[in-house]
Amino acid sequence: MGHAAQTVTLTTAQAIVRYLANQWIEIDSVETRICGGGFGIFGHGNVTCLGEALYGHQDELPLYRGQNEQGMGFAAAAYAKAWLRRRFMFCTASAGPGTANLLTSAALAHANRLPMLMLCGDAFLTRLPDPVLQQLEHFGNPTFGTNDAFKAVSRYWDRITHPAQVIQSLPAALATMLDPADCGPAFIGLPQDVQGWTYDYPVSFFEKRVHRIRRQAPDALEVADAAALLKSAKRPMIIAGGGVQYSGAVAELTAFADSTGIPVVETIAGRANLVHDHGLNIGPIGVTGSDSANTIAEEADVILAVGTRLQDFTTGSWTAFAHDAKIIGLNVGRHDAAKHMSTTVVGDAKLALPTLADAIAGYAAPADWTAKAKAERAKWDEYVAENTRVGNGPASYAQAIGEVNRLCDARDRVVAAAGGLPAEVTANWKTLDIGTVDVEFGFSCMGYEIAGGWGARIAQSQMEPDQDTIVFTGDGSYLLMNSDIYSSVLTDKKLIILVLDNGGFAVINKLQNNTGNESFNNLIADTPTATHQVGVDFEAHARAMGAEAETVSSPSELEEAFKRAKAADRTYVISMKVDAYEGWTTEGHAWWEVGTPHVTASDKVRAAHVDWESTRPKQRKGV
Repeated sequence: MGHAAQTVTLTTAQAIVRYLANQWIEIDSVETRICGGGFGIFGHGNVTCLGEALYGHQDELPLYRGQNEQGMGFAAAAYAKAWLRRRFMFCTASAGPGTANLLTSAALAHANRLPMLMLCGDAFLTRLPDPVLQQLEHFGNPTFGTNDAFKAVSRYWDRITHPAQVIQSLPAALATMLDPADCGPAFIGLPQDVQGWTYDYPVSFFEKRVHRIRRQAPDALEVADAAALLKSAKRPMIIAGGGVQYSGAVAELTAFADSTGIPVVETIAGRANLVHDHGLNIGPIGVTGSDSANTIAEEADVILAVGTRLQDFTTGSWTAFAHDAKIIGLNVGRHDAAKHMSTTVVGDAKLALPTLADAIAGYAAPADWTAKAKAERAKWDEYVAENTRVGNGPASYAQAIGEVNRLCDARDRVVAAAGGLPAEVTANWKTLDIGTVDVEFGFSCMGYEIAGGWGARIAQSQMEPDQDTIVFTGDGSYLLMNSDIYSSVLTDKKLIILVLDNGGFAVINKLQNNTGNESFNNLIADTPTATHQVGVDFEAHARAMGAEAETVSSPSELEEAFKRAKAADRTYVISMKVDAYEGWTTEGHAWWEVGTPHVTASDKVRAAHVDWESTRPKQRKGV
């Protein structure tokens, strides 16, 4: 007869924490904990049991105190992105509004395919004290609550109703977060009573385990079909997405392009796959792209889309390509590889690109096509040089971006998110080194900038502590979420933050005007209910949270301010006003489908609708 397995009696919360502390991953032959720790705000739904468990594992799983649960989620997402999805952070929030505040950041992680573990308080399983503080009551379904809202924004969702369930649930959540194709946030609801219940867990469940991220080899027949199509191309193009970096396939992408002479364009997520002066880097593509990339995209006959989900900003709402252009979808995720009737190659880019290169050995893009792409890029470089030149007009995003680009270190990490700055950074930033740009545009989320910068800096301090994380944010995003300036000061995670103040939500005002509408409720000056229009002293506000800060009056003053920020030992905020109307990057934009009124009393709105719809015939109808 066999011997009974050795067990240890733990609470549900203690078991979760002990398991997480013993999960490791091998990265470049070095073993490190896969969970870098967590972000937490305690309440009655998580402090007594989960808090008790975390207290005993502070060395293995450091807990960062958040100021806002949404900001915690943004920080966790940025951390995972900086670690190329190989490590993650957990977020813990109390039952009710604390957990609900994580919904937006869970959606951001889901859209961007980023791992994040949410350990959130839940209603009492016994229901004996119901209804408890902050509990929603659904009269016909007592199991239905706030936490069920996360089913739409989680790749893995579970509610622990018995302590033994964590033996199955935790490995399943971890497997989801590590899966290259299904990667995304995992949510585990923890009823307040179940957190403290005990179970005799097998000791073997808590033994050290080293994980590796799966690399799926491509199917030989799919490679053969893709190779045949690519070898027929007269005007081939590669779209390089964020998946290239997550796969660690930058070298393979570069070698593939160099050996074939095929021009490469980058998505927003793939913005730092190639350095700016690589000869085959033709620029960013799409709505926030470049004339160079969009020009060749219109003419390409075969498009190799690598590691991209082909979002509308990449495809110009599917107007960026010729109707008869053929697409090869090379992606670890079947869902993305098969979009728009693509010839699919489902597999890891690091493995699939060399395999495809072997299959097309001897093929080279026609020299005149490659030369045209390079000439287009040279013209775009001239435009960017003038667009970012200080003194070319009123103070602008582009001028500030150009100055920081000129002064920063090659390995500094740049973070931007919602509003006009993602477009301006994507179009104007010259990538100085691989993987140094984080433009969050999967969910285009205001508030990610500073919170995400904090998470990115935590990761950077573990990998490249001597470099800086530089955050670009507008005044609107700053006002939405700024409290992680305080977090960065508290934790000695220095940020350099540029607050570019254009008096409101200026990029949406621009869209409003471009569709024939009058300015309304976007700029402070055009908000009728803003009857006492005062400016915000961003410098004083940042100083109140412990940061160093200064205000510059023009881009020409930015150089010395940025040097002071680089030399500082704590978070440094630089505030500068920019023009709300002039100085936008006006070139490089593909069409973007926006709903415009089909009936209106305004001649301007009607004319804008007709003009907007005039591009629709270029739109591919799913094939």
